[in-house]
Amino acid sequence: MGVFFWAVLVMVVVVGWLVLGGATSSTARYYLKFAIFGVGSLFSATSPIPLMLRQPKDSKNALLPAAGLRFIARMIGLKCFVRGKENIVKDSGCVVVINHQSMLDLIVLAELWPVMDRCTVISKKEIFYLWPFGLAAWLWGTIFIDRLNAERAQHSINSTGEIIRNRKARVLMFPEGTRSMKNKLLPFKKGAFHLAIASQCPVQPVIVSRYTFLGDKRFDSGIIDITILPPVETSGLVREDVTKLVDETYGIMSKYLESLSPSP
Repeated sequence: MGVFFWAVLVMVVVVGWLVLGGATSSTARYYLKFAIFGVGSLFSATSPIPLMLRQPKDSKNALLPAAGLRFIARMIGLKCFVRGKENIVKDSGCVVVINHQSMLDLIVLAELWPVMDRCTVISKKEIFYLWPFGLAAWLWGTIFIDRLNAERAQHSINSTGEIIRNRKARVLMFPEGTRSMKNKLLPFKKGAFHLAIASQCPVQPVIVSRYTFLGDKRFDSGIIDITILPPVETSGLVREDVTKLVDETYGIMSKYLESLSPSP
């Protein structure tokens, strides 16, 4: 990673511990926590690359980065709880849809990766060229899609459907497409649901409690509740049923999110 990267990492962590002890303002803690999260996430993702090279494109390669990210989360004052593990689809792959709030959602992926097993994510192909992170993402099995080329994107979707069926993989996606801290879910994009129908595998809704610890230049300690809801079946559905599937899943997730009381 280079001497400079290590120097920056050590500086951020050391200063971070001093500042997070209450020696500065809320605004300074806000920026510092995000700095620690960003640098720590990059280090956690890329430092295990030599180990990942032994088994390229294996989802287990992400377990070490995920563990590092969970440590970073605790260091900046965040505790996570995963509920509803009994609802995890066990006899097939699935498309996991999660509400999207912030770059901190990476922590949610880090929590779900070891719990759900055989996980992967979809990303635009440009991410691959952001080395060393792009290399790390490829090594843990990220599926890269050319979103500017409809034909290639559709081919990638079909290939991903085969991966879900054959490997019983779980593809983690954010159907809102855009981060939102509002109390109501944004409308869902249809890509995740086309994929679920193409693979004839269930949709697994996951709801993450609102990040009430985040505000206008405010980043407090807090709790992230992650709830895995019962799957929505797609067996027998065809492409024309995608709107119905979107509406059903949106209704389930929206109703559950509205029922949650704010996290402590």
